[in-house]
Amino acid sequence: MLQAIGLTSTRHRGLPPAVDDLTFEAGSGSVTALLGPPGSGKTSTLRLMLELEPGRGVTYFRGRPLHRVAHPAREVGVLLGDVPGHPARTVRGQLRMLCAAAGVPASRADEVLDAVGLVGLGDQRIGTLSLGMDRRLALASALLADPHTLILDEPAEGLVAREADWLHGMLRSHADRGGTVLYTTRDPKEAARSAGHVVTIDSGRLLADQEAADFSRTRLRPRVAVRSPHAARLAAIVSREARAARRSVEVVTEASSSRLSVYGSSCAEIGDTAFRHGLPVHLLADEVGDTGPASRPRDSGVLGDGLRDNGLLRDGVSDCDPLSEGEGKGKGGDGAAAAARPATGIGAVAAASRRAAGGPAPAVESAGAQLPPRIRRRPARGPLRPVRYELRRLFGVRSTTLIVAITLVASAAVSVVLARNGRAPLPNVLVAWPSLLPLPPAALGAGLLGALSFGDEFRYPALAAGRGTVPRRLGLLLAKLAVSAGVALSLGLLVVLVSAESLRLVYGGDLVQVPSNVMSLAASWSGLTVGCAWAGLLAAGIFRVTAAGVAAVLAVPVLMVPLIEAVPKAPTARSMSGLPGRLRELTWLQWPQEADRWVLALVRVVAHPVGTALTLSLSVLVCAYLFTSLRGRVRW
Repeated sequence: MLQAIGLTSTRHRGLPPAVDDLTFEAGSGSVTALLGPPGSGKTSTLRLMLELEPGRGVTYFRGRPLHRVAHPAREVGVLLGDVPGHPARTVRGQLRMLCAAAGVPASRADEVLDAVGLVGLGDQRIGTLSLGMDRRLALASALLADPHTLILDEPAEGLVAREADWLHGMLRSHADRGGTVLYTTRDPKEAARSAGHVVTIDSGRLLADQEAADFSRTRLRPRVAVRSPHAARLAAIVSREARAARRSVEVVTEASSSRLSVYGSSCAEIGDTAFRHGLPVHLLADEVGDTGPASRPRDSGVLGDGLRDNGLLRDGVSDCDPLSEGEGKGKGGDGAAAAARPATGIGAVAAASRRAAGGPAPAVESAGAQLPPRIRRRPARGPLRPVRYELRRLFGVRSTTLIVAITLVASAAVSVVLARNGRAPLPNVLVAWPSLLPLPPAALGAGLLGALSFGDEFRYPALAAGRGTVPRRLGLLLAKLAVSAGVALSLGLLVVLVSAESLRLVYGGDLVQVPSNVMSLAASWSGLTVGCAWAGLLAAGIFRVTAAGVAAVLAVPVLMVPLIEAVPKAPTARSMSGLPGRLRELTWLQWPQEADRWVLALVRVVAHPVGTALTLSLSVLVCAYLFTSLRGRVRW
């Protein structure tokens, strides 16, 4: 069961809150529709429930708020807008990446692809999907961890009738298995047709909380849609005959002067009346009209049913959301039947994708399409889960390979040019770092990869919709730091190897020789590449854009190094000789004498102007990150 209590959004610039003291609940085993016109606060309500917006109130998912749920992905599946994922990532790659984040086996991706009818489109890029396929992928993402509750924001918006019927069939199947389903819609006919419970809101406040049968009885009324070039004359005749026969018939003129809505009559009676008086009729169809929610004062209490009685429709009020002509045409109540028709099963596109994969079409039940099988065993949580997610995120798009390739080619070209005049030191030649450049290509590439690590999370928030804001998860931050460091070290090693091989190929093998201080140089090179990667990552996490991460990397040599070099030095420098021994005495640890060389090498790296600038920058970024991002509830 889902219980929302006192949800109230934060006021902005003196305006009334988008959601104001909203309380309702959605029961297990049923589909609940959150109904309201555009701007009524439906999306803000969902974001408050998922703790994605600041405000007041609490939402209990089976008795626990979301931040107290140990495994949020198994409790709540979310669909907010389009598929949150990089457009260059494949459908299967997107789901496998989310499998790693949710802690479920990677084979689960193929199971949900088969359930939503996308098994033949697993290798297609997300950016090339149509709207219907995009919604299917979003639903597959929500179903990955077999959640108990599904929260969806207007899932059927823009879909054709067949796709919408399939979608609602999937939602009813989930509810039939004991799950809770809450979705928003602006169409009252869709709510009456597909939901078992309807919660109506307007201006962020509760108007009605009804079962679907009561909602249909009080909110939706059968009517006859008529279109005629003599609509005004026909309306007068129908009203006059109804008064003479003492029948309760109401005629409402629509915005178009040629269209009428007649309540309390039938197609046969209206057709006979028009025939007797020789009036042509271009449209005559049974429909279901929406009477609209009743307004109430802002300071009144919660409305019981909040809707008008069947005979209290105000004169001149027209149907605000009529059925389309394709749904309302025909005799015998086709429009009314459409309001109660069940889901027709899997769509034509799903069947086509299954045929493309060589699999048989699934059997369609009356309650909707088949859901993927339940996950029998809950995998243990551990530190490798965010690491697997980060690795699949990093190598799931071609931008990573492209950046690495450009870095290697640029480094090889720069090293060959530097070695031509013979003036540059060999270490600078191997790492391709001329004095004209603020940073070598490898450091810039590592910084860009680090900035994309968090920048893509905010540009294509694959995790934010269901699990809260991305930077508040400490485990994900540590995984990103570890993976970015590994990538930076690998990139630095590849640059040195490629540069050495290029120099041997162009100038022969005598140029490249192992220097005596190779350990100190390796430590400096590793610290520079890893430091740039972490600077880009932390800055992108703080400012939530990739450009901020790149700017932070460039600020180290452009701003920080000149500031440090401008600090006046003391006339007499003190020596740090004997530091390893003093550290050994302070910590009471006995390490090998060989480790003293590594300690001194690390000290020399930090004492270098670039090392000092990078250390100061990382310290400031870490403090800013902790202050801005980890103040909230820390999870995973």
